[in-house]
Amino acid sequence: MRHAPYALVALAASLPAQAEARDRSLDISPGTVAESAIAIARQTGTSIVVSDPAIARRRAPRIRGRMSASEAVRRLADSVGARAIAIDNSSWRLEPQLRRTARSARAAGTPASQPRPAASQPPPPAPAAEIVVVASKRDTTLEDLPAQVSIVDGKELALGGIGGTEKITQRIATVSSTYLGSGRNKLFIRGIADSSFTGPTQATVGQYLDDMRLSYNAPDPDLRLSDLERVEVLEGPQGTLYGAGSLGGIIRLVPNSPELDRQEFRASAGGALTQHGAGSADASATANVPLAAERAALRITLDAVSEGGYIDKPVLGSENVNRTRILAGRAIARLELAPQWTLDAIGLAQSTHASDSQYAAREGDRYESAAQVREGSDADYLHGQLVLAGRIGPLKLRSTTGIARQELEERYDATMPDAEDRIFIQRNDTRMLTHETRVWLPLDERRFGWLAGVSLIDNRTQLNRSLERGRERSAATGVLNTITEATLYGEGSYRLRDNLIATVGARLTYARLGGSAEDVPLALTIERAAVTASRDQSAILPSASLLASLSPVTSLYARYQEGFRPGGLAIEGEFVRRFCEDHARTLEFGARHGRAGIDTFDLALNLSYTRWSDIQADFIDDLGLPSTANIGDGRVWTISASGGAFLTDDLRLTGGATLNRSRIDEPVTLSFSRITHVPNIAEFSGRLGLEYSRHLGSGLDLDGRVWASYIGKSRLGIGPELGDLQGDYLDSGLLVRVSNDRIGGTLSITNLADSEGNRFALGTPFAVVREQVTPLRPRTIRIGVDFTF
Repeated sequence: MRHAPYALVALAASLPAQAEARDRSLDISPGTVAESAIAIARQTGTSIVVSDPAIARRRAPRIRGRMSASEAVRRLADSVGARAIAIDNSSWRLEPQLRRTARSARAAGTPASQPRPAASQPPPPAPAAEIVVVASKRDTTLEDLPAQVSIVDGKELALGGIGGTEKITQRIATVSSTYLGSGRNKLFIRGIADSSFTGPTQATVGQYLDDMRLSYNAPDPDLRLSDLERVEVLEGPQGTLYGAGSLGGIIRLVPNSPELDRQEFRASAGGALTQHGAGSADASATANVPLAAERAALRITLDAVSEGGYIDKPVLGSENVNRTRILAGRAIARLELAPQWTLDAIGLAQSTHASDSQYAAREGDRYESAAQVREGSDADYLHGQLVLAGRIGPLKLRSTTGIARQELEERYDATMPDAEDRIFIQRNDTRMLTHETRVWLPLDERRFGWLAGVSLIDNRTQLNRSLERGRERSAATGVLNTITEATLYGEGSYRLRDNLIATVGARLTYARLGGSAEDVPLALTIERAAVTASRDQSAILPSASLLASLSPVTSLYARYQEGFRPGGLAIEGEFVRRFCEDHARTLEFGARHGRAGIDTFDLALNLSYTRWSDIQADFIDDLGLPSTANIGDGRVWTISASGGAFLTDDLRLTGGATLNRSRIDEPVTLSFSRITHVPNIAEFSGRLGLEYSRHLGSGLDLDGRVWASYIGKSRLGIGPELGDLQGDYLDSGLLVRVSNDRIGGTLSITNLADSEGNRFALGTPFAVVREQVTPLRPRTIRIGVDFTF
């Protein structure tokens, strides 16, 4: 594998005899022989070597059904005119077919496809499963990665209809979110949470599509998770690799790439009924079209969703007001410039319209809001990037240049008691230009591997606010934040011993910050000039780790990492003032055993301790508006665990849990109150699930999922106005799918117990005395169908 990309495709189980003997329900997507061999090896826990690059590049059809590993390998070999040579009970080698075909050899009763290996060429030892973590930025395998990472397969995310970020939070216990609404939420990982609102502060979680971040200091755009290879969640801080805004970690969406020599069309559609609410509908389609004599291809995905509302507003005489409509599209064009060199152009657009808010009053009917006006939001997201990737000998290069724009308009009920109806409108317009080029030498079987990169970001965020009474609209103070950031970073890993890897890295960032106040009263213009003057900041973010492999599937690691967020300008009352950068330093210890979905048992454990200085967070100012400040220094302890076990060959138990303890131990005083806790993070969250897969015969397969998750208690925010409790609820779901190679039917139910819960104790910051809650979507039943051509 070190010298040629197709020389070796190998994955092996720790118990090869058991892996070979056990039949499994396999679903191997069409692709190259190399891709199919990796998929078979991962799903069966075996080793497959492809010795000929020409065979590795051949196209293989879908392999699906209940079978042994040897049968799957034989089918793969037969489908491409190759022969499978057994190395041992769990290892095979694919080689060019001899003159006499495998079919004629079988007819003659001779074992032409499985001769004994030559004595002069002993079989190589079978290595452990190689799951490459893309988020490592240098093709690091999971076994060699000294960090806590969660991987969710794209097919798993597509079950039950295309969804958004909630499908990640449902599956990974360490990822949490606020619940203002689609396109407005903030995400948190590993107990690193700052506030409930979307203001000028940069997010604590970096979100990426391939190598390009989705936004700099804007909310989660809640992109549709359609046609993805997988989603990777890398817990933070990840300052060395990803820089500012990765204190909690990063979420990376890895889309399926265009295929140069295969035409494909997939589509799905579904309808749903929500108890206590209105109906929903969704549709998705993906097409892969080869172009230019298999030197180019285009892959297009379209999504449309209409989620029925379930909140009533009796004052307005309206029911089910919070319907949300989402339209999204993504296109990827790939051109093969030369062998092992490609150029990708990626374009993405999504529009989200929420007709009204999704919060309710704590007292009274659990799905009724006391708001007197129509609220809601509109979120539009545009994203484009150009990616050049290739290799020069053993070195790999990847260069990404992109642009993103995110526009969000939010409307809040700002009516005061016994006063005229009033709406507060906030508009957030973010534009970002970014570039990154990196070169790396994969560690592979070498003693030393390294990574070096450069990154440039130019981001501009304008926040405008106004109050509307009837037909009158008056501007409120707004703010413009700009930042230009240049970064050099590098990382190197050295094998001290065959089972011991040391890694060190550093990132040097220089940032120039600027901005201005918007719509400020004339009397304050002189004072604001000094506040909004441009200024420079710099940061050095070191990292170090040590990983010890106790066996091919068991490892221990220790890691030190830092992260930061630059400062900015915030609004307080009618004034604009500065807040400074914050900084996180984390020491963590972890252990991993087994490979999820392959080994009989797998488990990942992690303990982390974070010192967080000058924490940036939001609070309610004297005018009742959200503002931002540095609230003090704190510490966060987190223990997380995830794993699974095969109860039978067809039934797997999965689970995960996280325990967080946080405290601000050097708090400052804001609005006459002392702040002592980090908001929005539950002390305990956990999840349990069962996965069932079985071949029914006659080309039919059955897949089933059932899960339940518990979200513990947390506090909404900081200060007495935002001290409300939230959380302490149980969510659950069920899914059943019956399918063959072409068509599948799905039945899914979410919120099985029809729990109310309180996901988020805020709807509008102007009415906290109303004791607001954001209930779970009531029990929803969906029926869907999907096609593949």
